[in-house]
Amino acid sequence: MDPVRNPYAPGAGQRPPELAGRGRELDVFDIVLERIARGRPERSLMLTGLRGVGKTVLLNTLRSQAINRLWGSGKIEARPDQSLRRPVAAALHMAVRELAPRHRAPDRIDAFLGVLKAFAQRSTPTGRAGATKLRDRWQPGIDVPATSGRADSGDIEIDLVELFSDAAAVASDVGTGIAIFIDEMQDLGPEDVSALCAACHELSQLGAPLIVVGAGLPHLPAVLSAAKSYSERLFRYQRIDRLDRIAADRALCAPAEREEVEYEQKALDLLYEKSGGYPYFVQAYGKATWDHAPRSPITAADVRVAAPEAEAELAVGFFGSRFERATPAEREYMRAMATMSAVEGEAGAVVRDDMDAAVPTAEIARALGRKPASLSPARDALIKKGLIYSGERGTVAFTVPHFGRYLRTQPA
Repeated sequence: MDPVRNPYAPGAGQRPPELAGRGRELDVFDIVLERIARGRPERSLMLTGLRGVGKTVLLNTLRSQAINRLWGSGKIEARPDQSLRRPVAAALHMAVRELAPRHRAPDRIDAFLGVLKAFAQRSTPTGRAGATKLRDRWQPGIDVPATSGRADSGDIEIDLVELFSDAAAVASDVGTGIAIFIDEMQDLGPEDVSALCAACHELSQLGAPLIVVGAGLPHLPAVLSAAKSYSERLFRYQRIDRLDRIAADRALCAPAEREEVEYEQKALDLLYEKSGGYPYFVQAYGKATWDHAPRSPITAADVRVAAPEAEAELAVGFFGSRFERATPAEREYMRAMATMSAVEGEAGAVVRDDMDAAVPTAEIARALGRKPASLSPARDALIKKGLIYSGERGTVAFTVPHFGRYLRTQPA
């Protein structure tokens, strides 16, 4: 098999050659865009799921759908140490620049850019002496002067509502809409989450053509609900999960067929067993198998030969990099989680591996012989690092598929 022709793409946020199993999400977003274009009320959209299920890929694809409909769009990646003000200003600047050539009144664009500049320059993070930190001294590339008295109060909730309302008005002028895409949305600070919910709430009441499309870990709905109780009704939530068998086979076979390569059925059976249907793993095992297979059709024997290489690469790049970020106490906590997710049969063999299931925190404490309160610092640090999440009170689960299996292979 020619490695140059290898079609698989196991990369962070890299679109696979065949976006299988996501037709429903794409259709739903098409309906959202069409309803807004017709003046119908619609909710903003939140995508949730574990790492490696393709949330970023799907977010980028949805953005392409919006661009194809001549919407203005901008995308940001949330960071826990950064205010929303600066990145959202840059995203809206990009979105409005896409709409400006079709707007009949340049003065209206300039007026909005003046408000946007004032919003961006109203920096909230400060140092010990009250001075703005160097990294937040940002001057947006906007030539018009900042407008005073609009979206510049310093209260992010008030300012974001005003800014989004003005941006939606510009989009309405040209008969289209604006979509802001936010990746890693669970990393936003509490004030920013509250402000974003308030802005989306105001827009939904006005029927304004601006929506937010967010992507984050499974506990994102809980993060939003903690900020505003009405967020449960404010957004349309879509859980992005592993691929079913048909979609996983298509993700492998469709790009291979374009290269005139086929798979034997037993090879597909084994690839699904190894990957668990997670899109990132499907691509990783597919790429390694292609490189090791001598000819078409690809067989189960080819998969077995290639699997150790795929697993070694995942151990370093996907699992290992995250494991290295944890302290000894945090690793002990995760190892306890991993042990509890395995069900052993005779002779200690693992017969079932519920590696993605939630684990009660009280059971973890019992397994470690510790009081639950003494483990809170490790648990909270792991949540902050994005290694585990708490979807329900009193339970935790790994954010990374198959992480429990990986941990059980690591020396204590």
